[in-house]
Amino acid sequence: MDFLDVADKTFLVFGVANKKSVAFSVGEVLSEAKAHVIYSVQSAERKDSASKILPGADIYVCDVEREQEIKKLAENISKKYPKIHGIVHSIAFANYEEGLKPFHETKRKDFLQSIDISCYSLIAIANAFKNLLDVKASVVTISISTTKMAAEPYGFMAPVKAALDSTLCFLAKSFSSFSQIRFNSVNAGLLKTSSSAGIPGYLDYYLFAEQLTLRKKALTTKEVANIVAFLLSERANGINAQGIIVDAGMSINYFDKDIIKKALRF
Repeated sequence: MDFLDVADKTFLVFGVANKKSVAFSVGEVLSEAKAHVIYSVQSAERKDSASKILPGADIYVCDVEREQEIKKLAENISKKYPKIHGIVHSIAFANYEEGLKPFHETKRKDFLQSIDISCYSLIAIANAFKNLLDVKASVVTISISTTKMAAEPYGFMAPVKAALDSTLCFLAKSFSSFSQIRFNSVNAGLLKTSSSAGIPGYLDYYLFAEQLTLRKKALTTKEVANIVAFLLSERANGINAQGIIVDAGMSINYFDKDIIKKALRF
């Protein structure tokens, strides 16, 4: 028997944009384990592009800023799939169109939109799918390795991710009154994705983070996807309301002697 034991189970993955997406890698890992994977993307245009990299996949369209679309998605999926064994929430958005600004200049509309898409959508999705989820289903969201490090380019997305981390705890508690459905996050270190490419100055931070890993090699989306797949499986039944940090040791290596030497070369 395959260790994950997810063969023939059905999982819904939100957030595929291209092959660099964490959601794409999650779909690959689950498919390799013979699970049935269905996808939800933001728009018809995204569906067209996703269809090219996921030939034959069942792909739905849902703009999570529109709560009615989330409800409609659950209704449409229920017509074809009697049970969903897990959901992957790999959705985040921040408006950086005006470039890097001091945090205190964050615009209300940008902050609230980011909260809506990146955090509230998890609540809305969980609520819409609660009757379609298997009683032992698993919901996994993608967070970041720390929300207490004030990395300036990331800006207001860090507080938004902190809200997401708290949200999964409250969802886990709320759902425990009628099910054994689990809610966890994979808190990833810096990744090279198309969404991260839109963050001002991100590349320098990414390269610096790579040097801070214990192995001096950046984290990959596949490594994040492997942990997501584990949390989706019943092998992780004992893990609930937790954030699993995946950062190749970066968070314990800020005083790396080689980095210190380079920093002190005036």
